[in-house]
Amino acid sequence: MLVDNPEIFRGLNYPWGRKVDPEPGVPEQVAEGVYWVRFPMPMGLDHINLWLLEDGAGWTVVDTCLDLPRSREIWEALFTDFLGDKPITRVICTHMHPDHVGLAGWLTERFDCQLWMTREEYLLCRSLVADTGRPAPEVAISFYRAAGYSEEQLAAYREAFGGFGRAVHPLPDSFRRLKDRETVTIGERYWQVIVGSGHSPEHACLYCPALKLLIAGDQVLPRITPNVSVFPTEPESDPLQEWLQSCSRIRELLPDDLLVLPAHEAPFHGLHVRLTQLIETHKRELNQLFEHLSEPRRVVDCFPALFRREVTGFHLSLATGETIAHLNCLLRRRQISCETDAEGVVWYRQLPESLAFD
Repeated sequence: MLVDNPEIFRGLNYPWGRKVDPEPGVPEQVAEGVYWVRFPMPMGLDHINLWLLEDGAGWTVVDTCLDLPRSREIWEALFTDFLGDKPITRVICTHMHPDHVGLAGWLTERFDCQLWMTREEYLLCRSLVADTGRPAPEVAISFYRAAGYSEEQLAAYREAFGGFGRAVHPLPDSFRRLKDRETVTIGERYWQVIVGSGHSPEHACLYCPALKLLIAGDQVLPRITPNVSVFPTEPESDPLQEWLQSCSRIRELLPDDLLVLPAHEAPFHGLHVRLTQLIETHKRELNQLFEHLSEPRRVVDCFPALFRREVTGFHLSLATGETIAHLNCLLRRRQISCETDAEGVVWYRQLPESLAFD
């Protein structure tokens, strides 16, 4: 329920409260024709926010949750108790991560409707799902060995490889492409597609000027910083620079008076403040990492410069990807150098003439 006194914290205004925990599967109206539904997930990030948009004789769904029995149960209850006799006529996925796209194929099959995604997200998702059941490729083992992984950690990576597709129902064989800055009519209102990059390659947000809403996916989250990682498939990429540019661009493109509907945590006002916070957070981390490299270090030796707690288990690959993203950004800016030793491990260090990140 909308609270009488919105909570203000770190420059953001939360109309439903900062730590609101809606009952799973129970829709909450956030604007005319726009409903918020929270789905639980069995992981550290224990929920995702999905959005149901009234669309004439049907419904447009934005994001879908993981393909898990509990998720399907919640959807079945929504079909019966909320959607009524109006079918889902379109499924939009902001990006290709399993919590967003997991049930997209199931929903489009059930309602014989189209999946709408950006091209890079759709194609990369299909590629990653195809890895399910494959052994880890040697190029990936070399990538993580270069980061400083032990043999035990490499064995754990081999065992976990291919997990991406285990909670993703097969995607449809065709899709409707979303493009940056195009407009889509939903419920007699137009929504503009705003694409960002860094967290994923071609992440689509949806902006409705009439309702002053931004469905932000993972591009703008209020309390956590989205993961920005390098992966073995593109080891020399610089997603962090793409992320910083995307945050700056969205801040310039969109007004500040929007209600931001994030995929995780609570809806909030304060788009420009949050984008600035995200940019400044990564600038600070780049400087911390630069200072940490006053002597040669491996990727795994750099974790203390970026993370406040010990990195173990499931978080190891995420921390590795994020650390390499920061290192690649510093390499592109010629602030650090790297060398590979005889065992294939990469060591990074400051360039003596370099200055901290500005």
